[in-house]
Amino acid sequence: MKRLWIILGAVFILSFAILGWVGTEIFRQAPPIPKEVVTTDGTVLIAAEQVMDGQNVWQAMGGMQVGSIWGHGSYVAPDWTADYLHRESVFILNTWSNGEFGRNYDAASSEQQAALRQRLQDMLRKNTYDEATGKITVDPLRARAFEDNLKHYADVFTNGNKDYAIQKNAQSDPAKLRSLTSFFFWTAWASAANRPNNTISYTSNFPSEPLVGNVPTSSAIVWTGVSVIMLIAGIGAMVWFYAGWRREAEDSDTPDNDPLIGETLTASQKATVKYFVVVSLLFLLQIVMGIVTAHYGVEGGGFYGIPLADYLPYVVSRTWHTQLGIFWIATAWLAAGLFISPYICGKEPKFQKLGVDVLFIALLIVVLGSMGGQWMSVMHKLGTGDLWFWLGHQGYEYVDLGRVWQAALFVGLLLWLFLIARAAIPALKREGTNKSLIWLFMGTTAGIALFYAPGLFWGMRSHLTVVEYWRWWVVHLWVEGFFEVFATVVIAYLFARLKVIKAEHAAQASLMSGAIYLSGGIIGTLHHLYFAGTPTIALAFGSVFSALEIVPLVFVGYEAFEQIRHSKVRPWLAQYKWVVYFFVAVAFWNLVGAGIFGFMINPPIALYYMQGLNTTAVHAHGALYGVYGTLGLGLLLFCMRAMQPERIWNTKLLGFAFWAINIGMLCEMLLSLLPIGLLQTYQSVAYGYWSARSPEFMQTPLMQNLRWMRLFGDTIFAIGAVAFVWFALKLMLTKDKKQTETA
Repeated sequence: MKRLWIILGAVFILSFAILGWVGTEIFRQAPPIPKEVVTTDGTVLIAAEQVMDGQNVWQAMGGMQVGSIWGHGSYVAPDWTADYLHRESVFILNTWSNGEFGRNYDAASSEQQAALRQRLQDMLRKNTYDEATGKITVDPLRARAFEDNLKHYADVFTNGNKDYAIQKNAQSDPAKLRSLTSFFFWTAWASAANRPNNTISYTSNFPSEPLVGNVPTSSAIVWTGVSVIMLIAGIGAMVWFYAGWRREAEDSDTPDNDPLIGETLTASQKATVKYFVVVSLLFLLQIVMGIVTAHYGVEGGGFYGIPLADYLPYVVSRTWHTQLGIFWIATAWLAAGLFISPYICGKEPKFQKLGVDVLFIALLIVVLGSMGGQWMSVMHKLGTGDLWFWLGHQGYEYVDLGRVWQAALFVGLLLWLFLIARAAIPALKREGTNKSLIWLFMGTTAGIALFYAPGLFWGMRSHLTVVEYWRWWVVHLWVEGFFEVFATVVIAYLFARLKVIKAEHAAQASLMSGAIYLSGGIIGTLHHLYFAGTPTIALAFGSVFSALEIVPLVFVGYEAFEQIRHSKVRPWLAQYKWVVYFFVAVAFWNLVGAGIFGFMINPPIALYYMQGLNTTAVHAHGALYGVYGTLGLGLLLFCMRAMQPERIWNTKLLGFAFWAINIGMLCEMLLSLLPIGLLQTYQSVAYGYWSARSPEFMQTPLMQNLRWMRLFGDTIFAIGAVAFVWFALKLMLTKDKKQTETA
């Protein structure tokens, strides 16, 4: 046990040292934001602070929920970086071609096109940023292209665009539209202009754009190869490890009856029921928002003829869909931690129920307040000041909630940590308890509470690259890192509580799993940052360690079958069958959603063409719902089982819900999201990233039919979800009228 603790500590310290060091390089080498952009004849094209003003305009109107920047964001509207860069390039090429050959670029001969392309690349790839003055100097022709793009974006955001699912008057202020276009210009400039003394751009030549010579860098190709080799080596090492691992038989220690029967629930444990009720309702609401959001892809301005965009724009429905997913999943996990803590302590700490009730009210305020603020920000109901940032929509995917709500959520997590700690710390002083398992439970709880803090590390006018670094600390480390280890510890503790496995063995397995997960997971955060204005070092570390993240997921099936084996040890464990099945489904989605579909897009050369396409959505759905959502539902079921261990469940509806949810999710991916993503990838490789996201491609009959194919899987999933919620609410809100006997 001591050796395992040393290994876990070494992994933790070394990994964060590397992540922090790479972070300093990211901050130091981020693309410069110019004080001004001027033409060679002295005309000021973009004034001081206008780029940052434009970034704030973009954030307030929904940011990453309406299209994407550098590949990060939603999928219906274009990637504005790629869109601006392509439109600018075509404008310049057509201007030159018409002036010299009397026809557009497309109509020129191949030799003429080659000459014009080379001239364009010489212009756009030359870095004219002057560090001394803070100015970027551009050719007057690029200023004319800027004005042409400004006219286009003014039309899109003022009059709306159904192909992009952008509502009318999304932004109509001329000054703000100019600032917004300035921000798009800067992101496009950084994606094409070479870094000083280098031949690749600030974004490692992302997005793909053949016209300006944006092609994969040599580093992207080399490190992709290294990551694949590391994956194979890691899997080989795990095979050898599992082949030599011998477990002590534990079946003989399993009691003949459920050890939870006869135990008295504490007041705080009973108080967690309302958390699970809210979890169920938010789960349903998220599905409704998902249906609306998906439909906007085929009918950008409404919902089956209803002009829904006038009241609930796509940007709001998608914001709520992604945010509600995090809210209900996190609430389920928090409630499970609160329910388990009295078991650890052995008694009810004083005023524990009061703390549970206060935390519940705080979570409700954050959920409802943030959702209302986001709608008000997008609908321009918060005035012209900075309230959009504090109470409205920050514009960054998964951390969209306004800063006040964000800070309130962090305080709530600290309160949760306090409630867990005051129950767990006394147990450390008690003889006969497994202190390693308690310390693990405490440590993962602290990690969840404290590692939401990086979401507060950026300000309203922080550099986008810096924001992206800290944002992925929250999205990846908080959700995919510490929640992953927390889940392992909680499941191990639950089986130990049922006396199916020994507490010592549960602690050893959790320590080992935690070390393996975090050895790739912490530094693997960088795989989200390949093309976010970061240096090549982020790509190198991110590609290698994100490959190592997949290694333990290949073997989660081993643990799943161990859980099934444990569930058959005694007849009374049949009552936990569907709880175990949900845990097994977590293992399945860990392999498929997080592992296979994650590695499909993670290598640099793959992500270069796939980032922000529907292939990303495949991984997001398979990992966020498949792993974390399924685990949240499993924890809900376990807590309900533990609250009434003698109650006999009628599991026909629950069994139907389980299979419908998982089959529906698979159908959604395989019949719609994955085919769309792969076709987009082909388009991105063949013609450029802009084309894969363009309405000319996405609105073709084939792509529209594939979008409609989601209806089949989504309907099955939604029916299963309704069945699950019906079962859960009936279990929580009604009493068993029949006389029950010991299960």
